[in-house]
This record gives sequence, structure tokens and C-alpha cells, in this order.
Amino acid sequence: MPDATPPPAHQPTHRLDVSLHDFLMGNAAAAPKYQPPPVTLPEPVFPRYPDILATSAEDLNTPPHPVPPERHWTNAQIYRTFKGWLFPYVRSRVLPGDFHPIVAYLFTEWKCNLDCHYCWAYNNSVKGMTEATARAAIDWLAEKGTGILALMGGEPLLRPQFVHKVIYHAAKKGMWVYLPTNGRLLRPEVIDWLGDAGVSTVNLAVDSVEVKPSLPKALAPIRGNFEYLIKRQYRYGFSVFFNINICRNNLDDVKMLTEIAHDRGISTDYHINESPMTEHGDFKHLERNETYITRDDWERVEETIDWIIAKNESGYKMVDSVQRLRQMKRFMRGEQGPWSCRAGQNSLIVRVDGTLAPCFPLYSATRDWGTVGEHKFEVPQLNQMKKTCSLTCFSTLNHNLAMAYDDARVIKYFFKQARHGFQGVTGSMDQS
Repeated sequence: MPDATPPPAHQPTHRLDVSLHDFLMGNAAAAPKYQPPPVTLPEPVFPRYPDILATSAEDLNTPPHPVPPERHWTNAQIYRTFKGWLFPYVRSRVLPGDFHPIVAYLFTEWKCNLDCHYCWAYNNSVKGMTEATARAAIDWLAEKGTGILALMGGEPLLRPQFVHKVIYHAAKKGMWVYLPTNGRLLRPEVIDWLGDAGVSTVNLAVDSVEVKPSLPKALAPIRGNFEYLIKRQYRYGFSVFFNINICRNNLDDVKMLTEIAHDRGISTDYHINESPMTEHGDFKHLERNETYITRDDWERVEETIDWIIAKNESGYKMVDSVQRLRQMKRFMRGEQGPWSCRAGQNSLIVRVDGTLAPCFPLYSATRDWGTVGEHKFEVPQLNQMKKTCSLTCFSTLNHNLAMAYDDARVIKYFFKQARHGFQGVTGSMDQS
């Protein structure tokens, strides 16, 4: 379908209120510096599961499953999920203090091999995280009770051997490890490294079926890797889902990718395209960006979201709940109110240099929130900040964390899962 209108000639450089933006982007010279201890990551044992590795040729050379096999999660895999999500949550509810990270985003890279025109989250002049910083961060987060470690970028798989070490060490610490990737570097041997090391889920970021100039994260160039990944998830016990960014120029692709995911038996996760929350001097696509949703696109985007909602209600596997998808439409129209974000308390990011920030959209903020081993998150300052920034943020993870801080809702959702043997059910916490 052709675009309804040409993209706007200019976008604001940031979405935050100007006064808050100035507060967060203060004196860059005062930003903290981190010097990690002289340690390295342990060398992974590979293969830990030679019997699974021996099946690689079979999975590489046979056609896809005509019907996706029914998943059965073992007791060990269920326990791993408990250690990642449930136990850290309970810990955060019963221990004193405000800083109890459940989820940590470890930015191993700020470089990327693609140039998606909506994405400000990379700068190819920035060096990746060192082994010493990664080791210190993982050890500190594990000590603090963190259950989920999400590797982030840029593109994490620019250094696959490094990611192999990170996942191996984090999994040995009992963490539930999450890997997002555009899939271009997800070669079969890399998939086996990650599965053998203990990755828990792979977030395959795709925005279109065929490559578009502004949307290079496409399925076509990675189709072989994707099919191998789908098969290997059953061998190693990880999960796979599509992460799809809804833009003004990929609405038909969103539907096609949803159907492909359903046919292959995997989940989908959706985001609504957003401009940068803070200023990024290296971001070069603010002018005439064809991915940004304009007021004239609202009707078409809402029709697409309503289609997704209908698929969700019919039983398609989705990370987003129906309620969350409906909120997406209000957010697009600028109608989102404040919400109880938990960033800086139960989630945080570790930048490539070992400095900390409360959340992904504030990666470029120069305010001093501390470094690995010594956080400086203060709840009064965070709460004051969130009165404004929550109005312009659509973080699904932090919304889910906020929703979880209702014990009755969590207990109800737990027993809903228990009734199905913790094998996974359609719906989310706000639908329990």
C-alpha cells in the first residue's frame, strides 16, 4: 500500500520535556568513569551437550517441520525460569531497600552492522564492552539477585565469541539470558554456541519480509539461519520470538511476519515506532524519515493494531497482551498518562563503558547514576523524573514490571500457569 502522505521534513531532536532533558543531559565532563578489576570471562566449555551438537547436520539439511512440534518444558527449564523471574521478584518484595534489580540490560556493543532509519541505538565509533567490564557487571548483578540478563546493542553478535563467553558465564550464575539480534550474523555454528552455553530466549528483530532501504532488518536475508534457529530451540530448550517495530511503511509486512511466526509456532512482540527520547548527535535520520508515523497514518496503523488484537484473541502467541496493544493506539495519539515505572529500582542498563542508567531510552543521558558495583539511583529523583518521561515512553518490559507490583495479580497469574503445568498459556498477567 502506498504511503498516505510524504514523511515530515523535520522531527524534533528529542521527545522529553525540555527542562527534564536539560537536567539529564548536563555537564558531560562530570559523567562517571569506570575502571573494572583486571579479570576476564571464563572460557566456555564447548560442547557441553555433544549429543545435541551431533544432530546439527540433520537440522541443517532437513526441511522445516510441516507442523510445529508441541513444546514440553522440563522441570530443569521451568526451574531456570523461576530463577530468572519469580525468585528475584519475591526477593524484591521481602527485602528492605529500593534497589532490587530483576532485569538488567548489558550493552555489550554500541555498534551495528545495519542502519535501520528509525534506530538511534548505535554508533560505530564506540568500542564494545571489555571482558573485564562484562565479568564485573555479571558478578555484581548476580550478587544483587538479578534474574534476567538481556544482552543489548547495537548488534550483540558483532563479536560472537565474546557473546558466547558472556552467556556461558551468566547462565552459570543462574541467570535467564535474553539475546536480541537482527539475525544477519546468526550462523548455524553460532546458534549452537549460544544454545549450548544456556541462552534462554532469542529475540529475532525483523521489520519486513524483504529488505527495504529504511528497514534492512528483514526475514529474507536470514531465512536459512531462521529455520535452523527454529529447529535448534527444541534441542537446547530456548525459545524464539519475532520482535517487530510498527512503522508507517511496513504495515503489510507486520501482518505477513505475524502469520509466518504463527505458522512456525513462535511468538511475536510489537513496538510502535518512536523518535529518540533524548538527543543523539550521531543519529542522522531525523530529516524526512519515512518510518515515522504521522497523524495522517493513524487510521492505517490502528487498523493494523486491531488486526493484531484479533489474532491475539484467536490464540496467536504474543508477548503483548490485548490491553497493551490497545494502549499502543493511545500512545501513538499522545494520550498516554503517567504510570508506575520501576526503572532504576527493578531494572537498569549497563552501558558499554560500565556506567549505569535506569533505562534504555536514557542511554545517552550524562547524569551520574553510578557505575558497576556502585549505583547512585535515588527513588525521589527517579519518581520526579518519571512524572514527565513516563508520558513519552512505551517500554513494554517496564510496563510489565510495573504491573507485577500488585501481589494479587502475580499470585493469580502464577496459579494460572500452575494449572497448565507451567507449560505456557495464551494471555499475559493483565489478562489473568
